[in-house]
Amino acid sequence: MTEIVSVSGPGLVTYADELAALLVDTVHDGASVGFVDPLDRGAAADWWRERAGAVEAGRLRVWIARDGERVAGTISLVPALLPNALHRAEVSKLMVRPSGRGRGLGRALLTAVEEWAASAGLSLLVLDTETGSAAERLYRAAGWTECGSVPAYALDPAGALRATTFYYKVPGDAEATAGPDGPGETMVGDAS
Repeated sequence: MTEIVSVSGPGLVTYADELAALLVDTVHDGASVGFVDPLDRGAAADWWRERAGAVEAGRLRVWIARDGERVAGTISLVPALLPNALHRAEVSKLMVRPSGRGRGLGRALLTAVEEWAASAGLSLLVLDTETGSAAERLYRAAGWTECGSVPAYALDPAGALRATTFYYKVPGDAEATAGPDGPGETMVGDAS
């Protein structure tokens, strides 16, 4: 059974090495999540540890999917901090181990964040992803609305400039609460 848990700042430090391995594998597999290949595992672990303070301060929320004791995926939510934007947040760093893709885990992580956002009173979520990526298919299937693309927006893991497509969603829409589309059970909770 896969368990999706919200991680505290100290929890993020605890899981930093596993999250680093996930990040390195994801980037090496070609997913555009802000890093280029090759990515040093130590640098990736440091990157995760550096986010612990933001989690503790409420400037970042991180969820992990655990398959037993192993981290199988993650997703983050970055709340807007400006007074005129407190109603929205950005979904970021949705990653699933390459060996675990196609089983509904990405959708389950996305659903967990959408449900949490709705319960927290957020009325708008936004995200961006590489145009034409597998992630785009996931977001469309989950009811996200495309709002435009920007050419040559970011480097892909191989170092080539790629277009990025932006999406939005109102938390609590019927699609947001549909649940994972794959086998297995998912539980949502908290991890310290």
